[in-house]
Amino acid sequence: MVPGTVLAAKFDVVIVGSGHAGAQAALALRQNKFAGTIALVGDELDPPYERPPLSKDYLAGEKPFERILLRKPEFWQERDIALFPGTRIETVDPNARTLTDADGNIMEYGDLIWATGGRPRTLPCGSDIGTAGVHAIRTKADVDQLVAELPQARKVVIIGGGYIGLEAAAVLVKTGREVTLVEAAPRILARVAGPDLSRFYEARHAREGVTLLVDTRTSCLKSVGGRVTGVELESGSELPADLVIVGIGIVPNVEPLLAAGAEGDNGVRVDGQCRTSLPHIYAVGDCALHENAFADGDAIRLESVQNANDQATVAAKVICGQEAVYEALPWFWSNQYDLKLQTAGLSAGHDDSVVRGDPAEGSFSVCYLKGGRLIAVDAVNRPKDFIQSQKLIKERRAVDRDRLADGSVLLKEL
Repeated sequence: MVPGTVLAAKFDVVIVGSGHAGAQAALALRQNKFAGTIALVGDELDPPYERPPLSKDYLAGEKPFERILLRKPEFWQERDIALFPGTRIETVDPNARTLTDADGNIMEYGDLIWATGGRPRTLPCGSDIGTAGVHAIRTKADVDQLVAELPQARKVVIIGGGYIGLEAAAVLVKTGREVTLVEAAPRILARVAGPDLSRFYEARHAREGVTLLVDTRTSCLKSVGGRVTGVELESGSELPADLVIVGIGIVPNVEPLLAAGAEGDNGVRVDGQCRTSLPHIYAVGDCALHENAFADGDAIRLESVQNANDQATVAAKVICGQEAVYEALPWFWSNQYDLKLQTAGLSAGHDDSVVRGDPAEGSFSVCYLKGGRLIAVDAVNRPKDFIQSQKLIKERRAVDRDRLADGSVLLKEL
């Protein structure tokens, strides 16, 4: 394209971001009989694909890329959804309703859905992602590069004890590599789960051969000739490394919207219909800062497929003139080894917890209470608890603690 030219006279809806949220927004528009023109703009070259398998099946080589595509490539053309891959939007003009990409090309929109997700958070020191041997797990390209370097790597250091880091550790330790995971908090999963679940996963990873260093902060990465050689800790000691994975969260990609005047900081703020403070502009998915009823009304961002899909559906319905409000129960999942973790609700702020079942048997649930009411459940290889807890959480039900702790009592009976 010639810089400064108009990419298209106008699309009725332009969706920026081709991950789960963006793809679902396009699908939901067509499902709700939207007959206007739709553009799906993404900065990756690949068509829309699933993200969760990147740190699991795709990294392990158990699923080829074709099996994680959200839809076959021809699907988008059949639904008259125009794809613009490899296109990064840098500025938004809400008055002219135009977007400008990195090459200076211009696109006009009637309504805009911002679904850009986020980029990997970087370490505070100079050496970081981009140094040979240092990787994130956010895109297919990230994992492809990581896999290409694996044959030369024996010692792997993973920085960050959240789901991405733990899932990658579970995959890589099975390949016979020496895996060390470093977490700054006193326990893994500290930001999303209680101590019972953390202790269980710490024990399992240790049993599988992963070296866990909790309450340990990294200082900087060491490199020689542009290739990583180790991770320096704040204590002054150094962990030798042939390959480093940085999994310390994301930074929401919202700078163009904030520069255009949208309200927000750690994300762009949206209302219950996923509208930003700018007219005709919506935001959905990881980058959307919203007041969530299951977080006591606090403004939060939710990094999950559930949130991406549900918010995208709400925005699409509103654009189609239907009444819709985002009020979905948050849920998440993680696969590590033979353990399937399913989480319903948000455990932050709980004042009590109850364990159902026996962690030693690898099948149990941690139930989180606040004021005697069930607010969240972490179910490990216990799918019935995950499914049946959702009604209790949605209705803010007070529960009998003793019956809750009795694993033989079905949650639906409470």
